[in-house]
Amino acid sequence: MAPARRKPSVDRARRAWEEAARRAIGDRADGGPLPLLSAPGDDPTGSYLSDIGFPGEPPFTRGIQPTMYRGKLWTFRQYSGFGSADATNRRFRFLMQGGQTGLSVAFDLPTQNGYDSDHPRARGEVGRCGVPIASLGDMRTLFRQLPLDQVTVSMTINATAPILVPLLVAVAEEQGVPRGRVAGTVQNDVLKEYVARGTYVYPPAASLRLAVDLIEFATREMPQWNTISVSGYHMREAGATAAQEIAFTIANAIAYVRAVTARGLEVDAFLPRISFFFSADVRFLEEIAKYRAARRLWARVVRETFGSRSARSQQLRFHVQTAGSSLTAQQPELNVVRTTLEALSAVLGGTQSLHTNALDEAIGLPTEPSARLALRTQQILAEESGVASTVDPLAGSYAIEEATDRLETQARDYLGRIEAMGGALAAIDRGYFAGEIAREAYRVARDREAGREIVVGVNAFREGNPRFSLTEPGRGGVRPERITPAEERRQAERVRRWRRSRDAAATAAALEALAHATEAGANVVPGVLSAVRAGATLGEVADVWRRQFGEQPPSTAF
Repeated sequence: MAPARRKPSVDRARRAWEEAARRAIGDRADGGPLPLLSAPGDDPTGSYLSDIGFPGEPPFTRGIQPTMYRGKLWTFRQYSGFGSADATNRRFRFLMQGGQTGLSVAFDLPTQNGYDSDHPRARGEVGRCGVPIASLGDMRTLFRQLPLDQVTVSMTINATAPILVPLLVAVAEEQGVPRGRVAGTVQNDVLKEYVARGTYVYPPAASLRLAVDLIEFATREMPQWNTISVSGYHMREAGATAAQEIAFTIANAIAYVRAVTARGLEVDAFLPRISFFFSADVRFLEEIAKYRAARRLWARVVRETFGSRSARSQQLRFHVQTAGSSLTAQQPELNVVRTTLEALSAVLGGTQSLHTNALDEAIGLPTEPSARLALRTQQILAEESGVASTVDPLAGSYAIEEATDRLETQARDYLGRIEAMGGALAAIDRGYFAGEIAREAYRVARDREAGREIVVGVNAFREGNPRFSLTEPGRGGVRPERITPAEERRQAERVRRWRRSRDAAATAAALEALAHATEAGANVVPGVLSAVRAGATLGEVADVWRRQFGEQPPSTAF
């Protein structure tokens, strides 16, 4: 008869965790009115270590670092971009002086869709919802006086990510910063664009190939760079539930991992540089549970599906942005309260970096005062609230643990259905993700119309709403940042001036070499880097691929 298997000891696991904590932060592991970590003294069900465990250990339900924010606070990463590269550079420096600890770049729609600022299709959109970047000159201006060897950069860009990252590398190397020391994250998650946002350019298979090219290049050449940030945020903004956000995000991540391994890379070579991006919605307790469930599910998927035993590969590292969809133009000052609750849920859920929305973003681009207030919200949570002193303080709460288990089970059910369809690409092609999200969004809209779901200031408690213009200070409103037509004309002229000043023959040769590399199936990123250094614009590089891959028509799904 085989000897009985000894049940793991919670006490032994706790002692191991304490040793790791003391190595990380020394004597600071003690002291203060609250303990660094709370955990049960015994384990009557025998499931604590397998389902909850200790921070920094699989399944990472309680966080990916043993000491979490006692060791290092999350990165304060305010998302910015508007008008021009010069205006955005000034905003970056303003935020850095105010205590921001990482840069996050928002690009305008023409840049996201592969058009230069002077293209007819860019008219009216240049600089409106992000910074326009059409050339190496624009990227130089964007990062002027910002040391790329000392600050991490996050770039929210997808279809044209294989162009924007080479532009960043070129500027960094001009600053004397080798690509191996450039640190940060690129979103590069084009699959969710076919579900929620719509800023795709090429058909899905071609887009996936370009995304994998960038992952492969950065894995080999940029060891401090997160090669993709698989995003649930935009699907949640479109109406997804918490369980759908987890499931659809992880389903897309599985598709990327399979595509990269098919390229020949070992999973443990690139998985530690895959990151994630989630929303912080207004359902406070459910959101905390969502992050814990996502961490645990990802650790299990990496072990069960890809066979990895590397703890680093199993860690789900993620950025959070508070929910733009929760912001209201009515009584916009209330958005500060919503954003604070959402940011607190992200912190209690163990995020690695955080963006807090500004109170005026339901009306327009944030002003400097509202951007400062959004940053200060994070700083108050970090420095005054005390929530960063204890690791995963809500672990063991009946409500939190039940919600964590429920969300993981629901997400696993969705993943099973998606696998039965043939994976994320097939499910996207069938309209499954979009259909599930649309049904939930419709339900919420009906509930709000009927008053079954309350939105303060919108369908209830409206007596504080301004009677006059929302954009006139002194009349109950705020004045958001505006981008004028003159600014757009100046940016378009900068692009035309850039083309006139370059070596046209060298640019043409570099673009032709990129076309040959693309057609031959080679990794496109080195060719893009050569092209942008030779003066090629973003739109010209994107057009090389338009000619080879064609364009994906807009979705007609509802």
